[in-house]
Amino acid sequence: MKTIILNNIDMAQELFGRHNDNISKIADTTETKIDVRGNELHLRGKETDVLVAENIIHQLYELVKKRYSLNPTDIESAAKALRLDSTCKLATIFLDTIFTTVKNRPITPRNPAQKRYVDAARKNDIVFSIGPAGTGKTYLAMAMAVAAFTRGEINRIVLTRPAVEAGETLGFLPGDLAEKINPYLRPLYDALYDMLAFDRARELIEQGTIEIAPLAFMRGRTLNNSFIILDEAQNTSSEQMKMFLTRIGYSSRAVITGDITQIDLPRGKKSGLVEAKNILQGIEGLEFVYFTREDVVRHRLVSRIIQAYERSTKTGKNLKK
Repeated sequence: MKTIILNNIDMAQELFGRHNDNISKIADTTETKIDVRGNELHLRGKETDVLVAENIIHQLYELVKKRYSLNPTDIESAAKALRLDSTCKLATIFLDTIFTTVKNRPITPRNPAQKRYVDAARKNDIVFSIGPAGTGKTYLAMAMAVAAFTRGEINRIVLTRPAVEAGETLGFLPGDLAEKINPYLRPLYDALYDMLAFDRARELIEQGTIEIAPLAFMRGRTLNNSFIILDEAQNTSSEQMKMFLTRIGYSSRAVITGDITQIDLPRGKKSGLVEAKNILQGIEGLEFVYFTREDVVRHRLVSRIIQAYERSTKTGKNLKK
């Protein structure tokens, strides 16, 4: 049994959570048993699991002492990170505020991979972010763009994605062109409205300061003093990717996100993201950041679903109707 004594009873209660919910979450996540007695914690279980739980408790306690507000996802993220690397410092991740939303909620990295991504975007003009859904690729890129605009580092934000989806063709969808492409751009609007007041976001869009458009609209342009996000880049063709990368002008930065396991291009059509990954390595000022299913920050089932599909792909199995 391992005993931990926390010397600040108020901070200890903050860590424990209402009805000791945070401690119960730590116990469940690390498969340990944790008894709370005042400001003392008694941990039991496998030695490796107890060590992880102890590490989580000490590091989250230090975060709470710095007035960090814990939420349940922090505990899962902490457990994943510290199981993979016991020397990982959670404070360098969770206290790295990228942007504070209109609701006064700080947006920070949630795991080491997200921290590497944010750091890469800070020191490079072009960053490719490749990995499965739910790893925060687009959301963090949006936060970095809005933060750069707020600080006056850029004059415009350009958000774009190819209008390609599995089983759908624009010509067969109802409505005019704007109505047809709007569903493809909805995730970008959702992220934007989560960060800025609705009226402010709409004002910036109407002014053209924030532009949200399909990738085809980028042809023939030069984008200066801009933060440009290309989302769902796995669905670009080789020609589209080259076209996009050559639009980037002076004092601009670009983040390209995509999941190369979710390519919706017609059979035989080469993905521009896959090609870029193969030919652009080693260029100064350009960096690739990779995420895995371990970096998923959505519901825990998302990671398991991704893993199941990966197993199915490797074994050549197909789901039957």
